[in-house]
Amino acid sequence: MINRNHVVALQTIVAREFRRVRRIWIQTIVPPAITMTLYFIIFGNLIGKRIGEMDGFTYMQFIAPGLIMMSIISNSYGNVVSSFFGSRFGKYVEEMLVSPMPNYIMLIGYMAGGLIRGVTVGILVALIALFFTDLRLEHPWIMLSIVALTSMVFSLAGFVNAIYAKNFDGISIIPTFVLTPLTYLGGVFYSISLLPEFWQTVSRANPILYMVNAFRYGILGVSDIQIQTAYIIIIAFVIGLFIFNLHLLRRGVGLRP
Repeated sequence: MINRNHVVALQTIVAREFRRVRRIWIQTIVPPAITMTLYFIIFGNLIGKRIGEMDGFTYMQFIAPGLIMMSIISNSYGNVVSSFFGSRFGKYVEEMLVSPMPNYIMLIGYMAGGLIRGVTVGILVALIALFFTDLRLEHPWIMLSIVALTSMVFSLAGFVNAIYAKNFDGISIIPTFVLTPLTYLGGVFYSISLLPEFWQTVSRANPILYMVNAFRYGILGVSDIQIQTAYIIIIAFVIGLFIFNLHLLRRGVGLRP
């Protein structure tokens, strides 16, 4: 049961995460904005003119939702993995563990921090996209819910990485060798309808495909997958990762000598 002390603890963690994002904004906000601007210029403006339309939209319009979602995914993940591993490295995570604060409050606090950074960067990238193309909101509530759920998924995934990481190299392996390839193969730059049947089936094993397409459906109204299926998969990941993180915290994995 949540009492007043739990609320204060949650507010403290969220406020600290917000101050962290704001304090080092030149590292947390500016780099993804610059990177996404280059994507829009190179892929959307230069290459897109040669590709033409995709699913009835200009190539720039088609990839814009994917690039926005890509920035939300990477920044939600990156915020939690770096912040929680930093608390382990700095040993101040022990103060939270010995406090009467329940583990789920700590987990929700870090997840909220990832949500703050992911959504902030996503909004900034969306504003940048408007300089290059026109975007419309066909289904705003679907768009907003998918953003929130996706950010939760990768915030929780970043927490898992932060628990198991043994050094700073350990928090960069998963983003580099797992997250980035899955994102690029998640339908950000193309429709899977262009792929042979076998590779379409393989692509459907990538959870990021459902997140990108559901978000694209919220903005443009087109998708390669069923939206109901996307919601089921994303919510299942949120619940599964939340329970798994609580299990790791309860056992003290990576937190006890």
